[in-house]
Amino acid sequence: MSEIQDFMARPNPKTHLKVAELFAGVGGFRIGLERAKGYEVVFGNQWEPGTTRQHAFNIYAKRFKTGIHSNEDISKVPTNNIPDHDLLVGGFPCQDYSVARTLSHAKGILGKKGVLWWQIHRIIKEKKDKRPSYLMLENVDRLLKSPVSQRGRDFALMLSSLSEQGYIVEWRVINAAEYGMPQRRRRVFILAYKKGSPIHTRITKLNDPLRWILDCGTMAAAFPVAIEKDLLLPETHTFALKGDLADISEKFNAKGTDSPFENAGILIGEKIYTLHTTPEYTGERTPLGKIILDEKKVPPEYFINPKDLARWKYLKGGKKEPRKSKSGHVYHYSEGPMAFPDPLDKPARTIVTGEGGSTPSRFKHVIRTKSGKLRRLMPVELERINMFPDEHTAGVTDARRAFFMGNALVVGVVERLGEELRQQIYRKPSSAKKELCAA
Repeated sequence: MSEIQDFMARPNPKTHLKVAELFAGVGGFRIGLERAKGYEVVFGNQWEPGTTRQHAFNIYAKRFKTGIHSNEDISKVPTNNIPDHDLLVGGFPCQDYSVARTLSHAKGILGKKGVLWWQIHRIIKEKKDKRPSYLMLENVDRLLKSPVSQRGRDFALMLSSLSEQGYIVEWRVINAAEYGMPQRRRRVFILAYKKGSPIHTRITKLNDPLRWILDCGTMAAAFPVAIEKDLLLPETHTFALKGDLADISEKFNAKGTDSPFENAGILIGEKIYTLHTTPEYTGERTPLGKIILDEKKVPPEYFINPKDLARWKYLKGGKKEPRKSKSGHVYHYSEGPMAFPDPLDKPARTIVTGEGGSTPSRFKHVIRTKSGKLRRLMPVELERINMFPDEHTAGVTDARRAFFMGNALVVGVVERLGEELRQQIYRKPSSAKKELCAA
């Protein structure tokens, strides 16, 4: 018996949902779900193309000892080599998601750039009746508005491709800082529920799908929202998502007008319900100053060289100046000022992949210490901003650790979603909403 067959044959407690993690990075989804409890990651795939040094995978394999660790291009991993699982998770890379018909005009899908979203689609489709009951996915919020020429087309393709496989799909744009977490990181999270699963059945029995978005749903419970009742009707969009994937790719919002997708919504069958919501949170908040190290623990190279201060101030400052393109075209460039140094009484700004290194940059964090010195953030502080364990990425260069955190997600968001997903599966809504959400 092969390693994979042996692993798939092992008994698993019914209280644990089996998880497959794709595009795993250094394991943000896994950390969040393990903190939520009740999840067992049976498969994790991480592959960085174009390099022989698989640093992220090495960290993942070092930190997590259970499950199958796959360090191979996911497009080359046969579906039958992926253990059956209840929940598929992943922060899939952002690329062009368009599709085209085959030369014979069949309805098959051809990813124009071999993009990785279609690997998720491929795995779900090839799993057939054993496809996962639930999906939890993450991406940048501009996904709802891309591409510029057909606003919302990419997201429409994803929704339709999941609906074809029997899923109800809900989404929400979540800014972690608006729910007490230490980073202003805005991302779209997608949850999908397979036909026949307890949650899918419950949603179909609700008379009003908006109740799921605003009160009864997984995301509504994990991240409560509000909406001005007087604005409910004009800010609610309901429309049909019809046609095969190639039709949607070619025709969806072909005039390029504003995207019809708001920051929250759900797809049931061919019908989209979407509306604009605002966070409803009154709990504690975590400012940057609460998680930084004492300056005595910070190496000298992290303090700003006085010789570079003018450059830092220029890059962080507002600008309105003429610039010349490579072709010689002169244009006017403008951008607003950024806080310098970063305030310690607010959550951190979004970490970017270029956060590491001492070179002055507009986007790197710089804070003022109690002694009045200016310094950059340490890797462990970046980990704390994403709610990772301290020193989770230790073992590679500081610049690479910063890169990993720029690519990662805020673990606390996954933890809350994971906790509430289990509550929904095992039917444990809060007592205050039992009557409202009974179905």
